[in-house]
Amino acid sequence: MVFLYNLAIRLYYLLVVVASNFNAKAKLWVQGREDWDENLSSMISPNFPTAWFHCASLGEFEQGRPLIEAYRNHYPGHKILLTFFSPSGYEVRKNYKGADYVCYLPLDTKKNATRFISIVRPAVAVFIKYEFWHHYLNQLNRNEIPTYVVSAIFRPSQVFFKWYGVWYRKFLKNFNHIFVQNRQSLVLLQTIGLDNATEAGDTRFDRVYEAAENALGLPLLEEFSKNSTVLVAGSTWPKDEEIIASYLRKNPGKIKLIIAPHEIDLQRINRFISSLNVPTLRFTQPSAIDSAEAQVVVIDTIGVLASAYRYGTIAYIGGGFGAGIHNTLEAATFGMPILFGPNYNKFREAVELIKQNAAFSISNEQAFTTTINTLLSAPDTIEQASMVTKKYVLANVGATNKILSAIGPRIRVR
Repeated sequence: MVFLYNLAIRLYYLLVVVASNFNAKAKLWVQGREDWDENLSSMISPNFPTAWFHCASLGEFEQGRPLIEAYRNHYPGHKILLTFFSPSGYEVRKNYKGADYVCYLPLDTKKNATRFISIVRPAVAVFIKYEFWHHYLNQLNRNEIPTYVVSAIFRPSQVFFKWYGVWYRKFLKNFNHIFVQNRQSLVLLQTIGLDNATEAGDTRFDRVYEAAENALGLPLLEEFSKNSTVLVAGSTWPKDEEIIASYLRKNPGKIKLIIAPHEIDLQRINRFISSLNVPTLRFTQPSAIDSAEAQVVVIDTIGVLASAYRYGTIAYIGGGFGAGIHNTLEAATFGMPILFGPNYNKFREAVELIKQNAAFSISNEQAFTTTINTLLSAPDTIEQASMVTKKYVLANVGATNKILSAIGPRIRVR
């Protein structure tokens, strides 16, 4: 199995190198790992303990951010190393001030893992939600470095729980402890004989609650939304945008829209604006249109969406017609009913909010129209859903403190 694993890793690397000739993200992935050992050696200070946090991409970073920042507050004398596997995370957060060092995680080979651990000599290693790398976990275990995975979530479909997954279960045994989001994950681990796990909750709740408490005041959106019913559509993809645009064309003046596309692409934004035929503002561009008279504001910059939800009456979360929905909790923490597409079943909070009639899945344009119009005609339903979503977030905060309290005594100080 080790031979096959190593072969798969090298084939993956070869494919990325080939793709880097015509794919920008693949090129960043390759370039970001060039001379990694020299770069890492020049960054890491041997005079301070280093805590290593690893995130696959941007979503995992946002999930782990409360823990990273709480760790810094508790251990101000430690340095923090933050690694990413994907350019989608690294390129956005490479200048994150909460970490002392930020870099790509080198490919998981025995040589790389051995060299990486010998340079960093982490006092603790924390993997956020996913990313189970054989050689890194082996080297951490051999060097007796306290190693954890936090906010993990497991499903029966994963290889660990298949008859052929015995070898992969060894990955999980290398963790000193596994902090899972829910009871189902804990039970699944117990079925394969793993008792090094605790249900601690999801650190994302701490993140969105803190973000809401410190939300930016956005004068343009405040003026735009005054005395209006506003739909805030976050992290939308083309299919989401088609459905929303069609509704606005067919129901002029019924609802205002704040929309933040998942990718800030000027051509795509302009196409969307052209398809509306209503007064529209771009967040970053001055306009002759008075913000109170506009019907749509397009958020064409990053870092605004989490605060923009505060101006919403109803939220729509994009991605549900693709691989899966984006962050519903950013909207939920402000208290509002939430809509999204059909691919939501892998997201615990979406499933639970649907059961409580605070979130609604739509499968097509007609379903979107029916759901929006039903909500608009029933203010009591909006109010009830808003109460449920806000209470749901409040009931689930606290995972960060639970985890930090548990791992603190095991942190190895040089």
